[in-house]
Amino acid sequence: MKHKILIVEDEQNMRLLLEEELVEEGYNVLAVSDAEEAIKVFESEGDIDLMTIDIEMPGMSGLELAGRMRKTVPDVKIILLTAYTHYKQDLSSWAADEYVVKSMDLSELKNKIRDLLRS
Repeated sequence: MKHKILIVEDEQNMRLLLEEELVEEGYNVLAVSDAEEAIKVFESEGDIDLMTIDIEMPGMSGLELAGRMRKTVPDVKIILLTAYTHYKQDLSSWAADEYVVKSMDLSELKNKIRDLLRS
């Protein structure tokens, strides 16, 4: 059975890159551009195994979304993605299982996804 991953990323090029790379890895991937859309997809799909969430997005931030998901769906694995390293010190980032600084090299992200879905 394929694991289902929801990508929440407001930057279109990054969203498409993540989607393409994770589909190549064999995952069933859904991709949305903001937190509100992510909540709607989550409610309609239901069986999401893992989410990658961009922290800085218009509207609801990725930190808020991660906190909300952690309360409503405690089992979903969450990876926060950001271009900024300072969020690692932010206590609200602990709502996530992992934290990855964005890079064009997605090997760190892929390894963390693999590890989280194995556990």
